[in-house]
Amino acid sequence: MAIIAGKELQEILDRGVVLEMIDPEIQVQICGVDLTLRSVERFLTAGAVDYDNKERVVSKTEEMTFDDAGWVRLDAGCYLVTFNETVSIPNALTALARPRSSLLRSGATVETALWDPGYRGRSQSLLVVHNPKGLRLKRNARLIQLAFYRLSSLADKGYEGAYQNENL
Repeated sequence: MAIIAGKELQEILDRGVVLEMIDPEIQVQICGVDLTLRSVERFLTAGAVDYDNKERVVSKTEEMTFDDAGWVRLDAGCYLVTFNETVSIPNALTALARPRSSLLRSGATVETALWDPGYRGRSQSLLVVHNPKGLRLKRNARLIQLAFYRLSSLADKGYEGAYQNENL
């Protein structure tokens, strides 16, 4: 697999793979698209993960509020972040994301899952603040770069999991 870049990336974006960008001129990079911060939630309860999802329990969360200037202050720890952009992955593609280097240089990272072929939604990821002094994030901050990869063969069917059409 190779990262889709340049003109081919723009052709994919023109087909609506990533919508609701704040400013494509800033967010579209050579090898992907920056996704921006819509909301931050703190975890309130433990989760449970099993083999067949029959006993899966997703942790309860509570949305944190941005101050009047649009900032949220985060202590060291884990947070659930939701992105502004909606993503619709065609069955011939998949996507992976990496944290932007400014986030890493501030002592934080974002953990993500694979964006499966056929997935559609306003994605969420795990923000981990390692910096013992914490982190301040401004609403709409660019957190991750989503990179697209062409599959070696077309997926027989698209994603049909519990998170299809999430946060839409």
